[in-house]
Amino acid sequence: MMTNQLYHGDCLGFMATLGDESVDALITDPPYSSGGLHMGARQQAPSNKYTNSKLHAEFAGDHRDQRSHLRWCVLWLTEAFRALKPGAPVCLFSDWRQLPLTTDALQAAGFTWRGIAVWDKTEGVRPQLGRFRAQAEYIVWGSKGAMPLDRSAPVLPGVFREPVRKADKFHMTGKPTALMREVVKICGRGGVILDPFAGSGTTLVAAAQEGFGWLGSEMLEHNVRLTRQRLAAVQSQAA
Repeated sequence: MMTNQLYHGDCLGFMATLGDESVDALITDPPYSSGGLHMGARQQAPSNKYTNSKLHAEFAGDHRDQRSHLRWCVLWLTEAFRALKPGAPVCLFSDWRQLPLTTDALQAAGFTWRGIAVWDKTEGVRPQLGRFRAQAEYIVWGSKGAMPLDRSAPVLPGVFREPVRKADKFHMTGKPTALMREVVKICGRGGVILDPFAGSGTTLVAAAQEGFGWLGSEMLEHNVRLTRQRLAAVQSQAA
């Protein structure tokens, strides 16, 4: 099968090229279509919804209402289900608004939902007087059917405490590389990890650093160039 490939284009076109039951894990951070309580707010640019900053490029696919977002998630997750091997783990990032929808989409596509892990971003994020600090995002995880306990994977924590560091932030909603290096370990040793929403490539970089094969797709040319640069740096460090 193909491995270590980054496709520039829509994830559905890319996943259609993958063989049946050929991939060992799905780990991805898809657009949340969140950041607003009504349709007008959700259709704002991501920089207005999430950061109020122009430090990072805008990204696509974050404008859908709840019904269309659910339908779209089931669509690409169903294609991923076909491509994953039996027992393969699945990890989907979500925020609090889209947590119920994400668990529904996972199961509607045929996966077994197994739980939720927490990314604790630490106390440096979004303080608001009189409110709980929004310092967590979530990993909805499951598997394609039965998931044997004797897989070649370690025990993973239920809470990952990892701050966002400016030097390691390559995307407006990017996850820390150290976080993703831990999450990818849910894949069995030597496996191939699929990320249909590669963004700035952090999941792929983490997979490469931890010795996994990887497959990814990304629509935006800016992110594709950045991801290839980051992957080349990992390769040169390993040489």
